[in-house]
Amino acid sequence: MAQSTLDSMPGASTGTVVITEPLNFWGGKRVKPREEKNAEPVFEPATGRVLCQMVPCGAEEVDEAIQSAYAAYQKWSKMAGMERARVMLEAARIIRERREKIAKLEVINNGKTITEALGNIDFSWKSIEYYAGLAGTLAGQHIQLPGGAFAYSRREPLGVCVGIGAWNFPFLITTLKSAPALACGNAMVYKPSPMAPVTAVILAEIYKEAGVPDGLFCVVQGGAETGSLLCHHPKVAKVSFTGSVPTGKKVMEMSAKSVKQVTLELGGKSPLIIFKDCELENAVKGALMANFLTQGQVCCNGTRVFVQREIMPQFLEEVVKRTKAIPVGDPLLGSTRMGPLISKPQLEKVLGFVSQAKKEGARVLCGGDPFVPSDPKLKGGYFMSPCVLGTSNTLVNGGTAHAQSALFFNTQSLSTDNCRDDMTCVKEEIFGPVMSVLPFDTEEEVIQRANNTTFGLASGVFTRDISRAHRVAASMEAGTCFINNYNINPIELPFGGYKMSGFGRENGQVTIEYYSQLKTVVVEMGDVESLF
Repeated sequence: MAQSTLDSMPGASTGTVVITEPLNFWGGKRVKPREEKNAEPVFEPATGRVLCQMVPCGAEEVDEAIQSAYAAYQKWSKMAGMERARVMLEAARIIRERREKIAKLEVINNGKTITEALGNIDFSWKSIEYYAGLAGTLAGQHIQLPGGAFAYSRREPLGVCVGIGAWNFPFLITTLKSAPALACGNAMVYKPSPMAPVTAVILAEIYKEAGVPDGLFCVVQGGAETGSLLCHHPKVAKVSFTGSVPTGKKVMEMSAKSVKQVTLELGGKSPLIIFKDCELENAVKGALMANFLTQGQVCCNGTRVFVQREIMPQFLEEVVKRTKAIPVGDPLLGSTRMGPLISKPQLEKVLGFVSQAKKEGARVLCGGDPFVPSDPKLKGGYFMSPCVLGTSNTLVNGGTAHAQSALFFNTQSLSTDNCRDDMTCVKEEIFGPVMSVLPFDTEEEVIQRANNTTFGLASGVFTRDISRAHRVAASMEAGTCFINNYNINPIELPFGGYKMSGFGRENGQVTIEYYSQLKTVVVEMGDVESLF
């Protein structure tokens, strides 16, 4: 049935798709909800119309999915790594073959631009290929002991793993969690976000088509209650969660009751530091990439942009000009660079942050308003204009704030258009297309300010001074530091946070350690020496 959804994608356009197929998947097939009560509408962000209904799974359905996964795990875990790899490579091939159709469905459900979605789908099949390549390399080690005795270690799977995904990268996060889990010999039960539930089941069908045992990758729909059932289930060995800090804390607390392993990829309020000796053109492009991908709904975005005071005027003039020029509109058009936010409540939340910033003394240098595209079918969509925030409480040359505003594109006046560290827009994760720009004077000062946050997911620095670049990278209290670029996260590189941005890692070889466990086997070749 899913194939019919994908097959309709080439002719589909914004505002035309309605999804009626079941979104749950276990036992090798889509599964209809047992009851239609508590159904929640899923909206198409670009139009505001209802795309489908999401019916949350109850306790019996969750248990059925987990039992299905456990049965498949018993078969999959006994296969050689190379056997698992062949199946995974076939899944990657199928995704690559259908990338345009999957990307289009992702756009309709999520609102990101088709350009970004295509990149996400490519990242998805590459991630499966990458972990397929590692599946055959999983091994322990041999240790020689005295007297001819020896020991060896076995790297073994955990069992049934649970993945709980976010709505900003629906299909991609599904693959980033399932690929290492399957490579290590585990099964996975995956719960997508209730706001973007449509494409996870597509991956389940692709795995099935590629040849995994029925039940190896299951999809259960639902919100907090379904998530709680998954975290508490006795047959679940691990939970990998991507989402907000408050929900991450609850996942950790629930999983701790039965001592489940947990990986948490949570929020961020990452600093991007731009020194006066940078290549300004690259720094401006880096700041835009750090703030406006996926409508700013990216956890590792560099939303606190620290700019050395001497180049603040030039930086602001250029970044404001380019932000104003970002084409906002129909996300399925190749020329669009910013689509709608995920939902009306999220749009209202982001606009509320902009309003709060104004009350606290920030000045909106551009954007920050609801945006209504010219296309009539997009009138109900959740669009806003990308925003750059500064402050207007410092007067220039004795002028008034009003005069300062009138001189908006005057280079002198722009030199003081910046935010303060104590503003809500600078301290809290907004998760929308809002950039806050702050001035700094010295390296020592900006490192202290950049690290003065409870988050620690990512960071960035632009400078031509290679010694300074590495010095700053070493000083950042964050899981990633980008030098002279931003938001470059290939599958080969570990990704995860410090502090309240979570723990554990996704991507890279190290993730194998988070989806497997070591068993030590000690072999005595002689007689037992006993004290008794």
